[in-house]
Formats: sequence, structure tokens, C-alpha cells
Amino acid sequence: MEEKLTKEEVLHVAKLARIKLTDEEIEKYQVELKKLLNEVEKINEVKGYDEDILIAPWDNNTETRKDLVGEMLDAKEVLKNVPHHSGNFIEVPAVITEEA
Repeated sequence: MEEKLTKEEVLHVAKLARIKLTDEEIEKYQVELKKLLNEVEKINEVKGYDEDILIAPWDNNTETRKDLVGEMLDAKEVLKNVPHHSGNFIEVPAVITEEA
């Protein structure tokens, strides 16, 4: 069994995670990620492995709460507590950028 991943495999994972790695980090993760993958691979060695068990190993049927119609909040009262708004809309900072 190989002791480490190839540089290209580590760079591929880094690209998927959108992180930049130094040459030292690449060498480190070649070994560390391979160790992690080896541990995950041990799942295939489990005797009595059954996919049905992984779907739901219990018979507990979870119930969710019922949606109830409640009293509407007054827009003017809500907007008193907001730092920035435009009309009846609450302004929030952008969390999505176009960086790739």
C-alpha cells in the first residue's frame, strides 16, 4: 500500500477546498491525507457490513412540529431594531463573492 498521495491528488483536493498550499504543506498532506483515507478504507473490512443498517438503524419515526399560523409582526416595529434598511427591506452585508 502506498505511503502517500501524489502531489497532483493533494493539489486537486486543495482546489476543491479552494485553499492555497505551500510546498511544505503539500508534502505534509500527501502523508496525512493518505493516513486518513486508509482509516476510512477500514470500513470495507467490517464483517457483516449491511447497507440497510446505514440507512436507518432504528425504528424511531421522528415527528416534526406542526406549522401554526401566528400573529404577524408590525413592519415598522421590526425596522426600529435594524441597523440598515431600505423601505420595508432589511439590508445585510453581501456574503457571496465572485472570486473563483
